[in-house]
Amino acid sequence: MTEKYERKETQSPDEKFKAISNLKDQLEENFITLGQLLSEIKRAKLYRFKGYEKFKDFIEAEYALSGSLAAKLVQSFDLFIEEMDMDEASVKEIGFDRLQMIRPLMQKAEWKEREEWVQKAGELPTKDLRDHIKEIKKQNQEEDIDLKKVYIEQYMEKMLTWFNCSGKELQFKLALFFQDADLEQVKKIVKERQREFELEQQKVKEE
Repeated sequence: MTEKYERKETQSPDEKFKAISNLKDQLEENFITLGQLLSEIKRAKLYRFKGYEKFKDFIEAEYALSGSLAAKLVQSFDLFIEEMDMDEASVKEIGFDRLQMIRPLMQKAEWKEREEWVQKAGELPTKDLRDHIKEIKKQNQEEDIDLKKVYIEQYMEKMLTWFNCSGKELQFKLALFFQDADLEQVKKIVKERQREFELEQQKVKEE
């Protein structure tokens, strides 16, 4: 990491606040330094010096920056500069917008995959990068659909065997079962189990 991104413990909160005001109007040029300042302010909770309890409220009131944009600046600095230890020139060359395109895909990725995404972001034109990301997301969605399809097939096999009936007859039996059911309660249970299913699949992907 270059000297520029070492923690400046001698810089006062007021100096950091003033620096943000000077940098925010030229975001594309200053997004790294701005991300560094915001990251330090958030981490040290310096916004409390201004009487705010939440970082988001401080940013939106003092600098007219949306909380979501500030979060992206912080996350970009933390990921690309601090965690991946990339140099300023490489990060700036890719640019803030393209970094935001790849960042969600990188946060839980392994190091090799992260490096591949950085390389693609640096080499591919924006349109090609966007199309590639869409294709990856589509593949991930298809994998999720396939997992749900397997789950459905297992469930149907179990139920058809248990009731010893055809698929059409099973639908009739389920209709009888749900006819007088508390649908709000059913909806709540389904929502909870779907969340558990999706979390479990996410854990499998991360292993």
